[in-house]
Amino acid sequence: MTKRVLFVLAILLFASTGLFAQTPGNNTLQGHWVPISAGFSMAIASSLCGLAQGKAIASAVEGMARNPGAAKAIQLAMLIGLAFIESLALYTLLIIFVKVI
Repeated sequence: MTKRVLFVLAILLFASTGLFAQTPGNNTLQGHWVPISAGFSMAIASSLCGLAQGKAIASAVEGMARNPGAAKAIQLAMLIGLAFIESLALYTLLIIFVKVI
């Protein structure tokens, strides 16, 4: 029963892309709002990345203080985590450049 429902749902999802596609129109407001929304999205992404990086560093320093023997492993995990967190801001910046320019 659940396989049949999932199959029907998949068929509906694939078929609906053509039905809900937007037709090109002469929307003159789109050019005006794209840079403004891009600025807001970069501000939100950067602020959340900053908060996440601060939380990650604080937790890593606390973990190193509690267990100095595991400092190297904690530091490596922290650096990998910071790279993933920073990639959110970079992907947002990339999307903004593609969309605005």
